[in-house]
Amino acid sequence: MNSFKATMHFTWRNIKIFFKDKGTLISAFISPLVILLLYVLFLHNVLYSSFETNVPAELGLDAELMRGYVAAYEVSSILAVCCVTVAFVANMSMVEDRVSGVRADLTVSPVKGHVLVFGYYLATAAVTLVVCYVALGAGLAYIAGMGWFLSAGDVFAAILDVTLGVLFGTAFSSVVCYFLKSRGAITAVSTIVSTVYGFIAGAYYPISQFSTGIANVVMCLPGTYLTGLLRSHMMGGYATGFSDAGLPDNVVDSVMRSLDAKMSFFGSDVAVWKMYLVLCSAIIFLVGVFVILNVVKVKKKVRT
Repeated sequence: MNSFKATMHFTWRNIKIFFKDKGTLISAFISPLVILLLYVLFLHNVLYSSFETNVPAELGLDAELMRGYVAAYEVSSILAVCCVTVAFVANMSMVEDRVSGVRADLTVSPVKGHVLVFGYYLATAAVTLVVCYVALGAGLAYIAGMGWFLSAGDVFAAILDVTLGVLFGTAFSSVVCYFLKSRGAITAVSTIVSTVYGFIAGAYYPISQFSTGIANVVMCLPGTYLTGLLRSHMMGGYATGFSDAGLPDNVVDSVMRSLDAKMSFFGSDVAVWKMYLVLCSAIIFLVGVFVILNVVKVKKKVRT
């Protein structure tokens, strides 16, 4: 019970430090909203026009249906990236403690090692969840304005996907940030991750447009399945809309695959439960690695 209370106090301490840093706080909240704004102002019409030209005009699809489908693609892309990139920003406190020497003081204090490990992890996850839930709310409002075809089940599934995505992003960033020893280093790494991750996870560019070899490599990465889950749940309702509008099943299937609402790996469709399995396994593995890294470090200090 004392360990639980200590973990909660240390978690709350890290959360307060993050929210007191106005610059980091504003950066965390603005980044997903800026990406959404860029999609709205510059890319939405391009994506919509590209989609519209590939749909036979005689089908007479409702413009609201097509706009909503494109908007759902954009929002799922943003969330897939932000679950990871925001976690790197939220992990600033762990790096700052190492740079300032606070972490060393805590290590030699009566505070148990697992309190520090889970305190950092839970604080980063909590902060990232708040930011990503705000981004999800803004994204759903945007989809509603473009064309709403989501069910209540789709929304709850998207909330679950974001939650698991944040746990994955927190675990991934915690392992990476463990090796960083300066604020400049984490800033540089965050910039690289935010630039590269979106492409290798299929968020910025559909995996269906990659070459077969690259697509298969990308499908080996766990972050890709977070993108796939968000795509399938936020865009799946539009498949029903397309069918109701008169599109043949094979055309609907092609449309959904074109923007990764349906994903395949080595020619076989990837079921949603398999995506959940891969993502949850990755979370458990990365959390385990983070714990082991801290345990090994503590043992080395005890020996010295």
